[in-house]
Amino acid sequence: MGCGASRKVVPEPPALAEVKPERQSHRSAAGAGPGPEVAAQAARWMQVAYYRAKFDPRVLARYDIKALIGTGSFSKVLRVEQKITKKPFAIKVMDIGVREGREACESELNVLRRVSHHYIVQLTEIFASQDRVYMVMELATGGELFDRLIAQGSFTERDAVRILQMVTDGIRYLHALRITHRDLKPENLLYYHPGAESKILITDFGLAYSGNKNGDWTMKTFCGTPEYIAPEILLRKPYTSAVDMWALGVITYVLLSGVLPFDDESHARLYRKILKGKYNYTGEPWPSISHMAKDFIDKLLISEASHRMSAGQALDHPWVITMAAESSMKNLHRAISRNLMRRTPPQSQSPGSTQSSKSGYSHRSRHMWGKRNLRIPESPLSALL
Repeated sequence: MGCGASRKVVPEPPALAEVKPERQSHRSAAGAGPGPEVAAQAARWMQVAYYRAKFDPRVLARYDIKALIGTGSFSKVLRVEQKITKKPFAIKVMDIGVREGREACESELNVLRRVSHHYIVQLTEIFASQDRVYMVMELATGGELFDRLIAQGSFTERDAVRILQMVTDGIRYLHALRITHRDLKPENLLYYHPGAESKILITDFGLAYSGNKNGDWTMKTFCGTPEYIAPEILLRKPYTSAVDMWALGVITYVLLSGVLPFDDESHARLYRKILKGKYNYTGEPWPSISHMAKDFIDKLLISEASHRMSAGQALDHPWVITMAAESSMKNLHRAISRNLMRRTPPQSQSPGSTQSSKSGYSHRSRHMWGKRNLRIPESPLSALL
């Protein structure tokens, strides 16, 4: 959602779903006062009222605030409803009173003003004040990628290809415009609606790059999300949009297995693994996954950026072409779900925290993958080698 400074990605708190006031009958069984659900509802309504009081009157004239979706260091995202049409939207409020917030806002707006694509979140309207920018955007209500995968009960290579076709088509469009996302990961891939045929939306352009005033398309900023960072960024080399293709390779690996190709609690050890480029296809469900799928990953997780597939080449890969036409494949759901859930501490879920309004971030999925959302330390290269 672009919540953060130009050099970091900031974790978001559990989403707060919209609730309606409950009747007095929903009191605690002991009759001593309101139960936890009523208290939580009251807290949410107070939160909405708090943000409504701070909103620009021009925005409030057109939209009703319904719920807080998430917050970052320099932004907040709220679910709103257009007063005339009653259509739901998301409003991202960016704090531009500080330099980091202003840079993140500029990065996101530079992209969203230019793009119009089926698989990229759309900017609808902008309101600007002296210290805030309000971005009205499409509301994705279908949830986050892994939440849907775990819930649906069946997942095959064909399902993975359908997802990857949408994401890769969006990446190809961005790269054709010389836009590099720089923070592609499952958490930023949201389902537009809860239906089985929902499209995927690429979101969060707070770290995106679209060139500078001199027309320079190479990048040098050390940024991103640790587990998805390409080797050339770690090596402090000037890099290109090929970093998005490395991230797509990591996403594909996780999508097919439920585990990361490079993983470690220590960022220093993680970065060494990425620089070595060593990963494997051991453990379930890899014996059941086709050689073509592994070849697709291998052609993306290449340390030499110039040798990686482009988005266009990825869409033309034999695995993508053939799997798109397959009618049945082995169900990988059980193994993938088991691997995903292993990353979830037993008590990571809390009552009322498994639903979300826009971002699809459940408390569980944020906890699973939350260590990605950290500032990347500017450690000396020698410490990584």
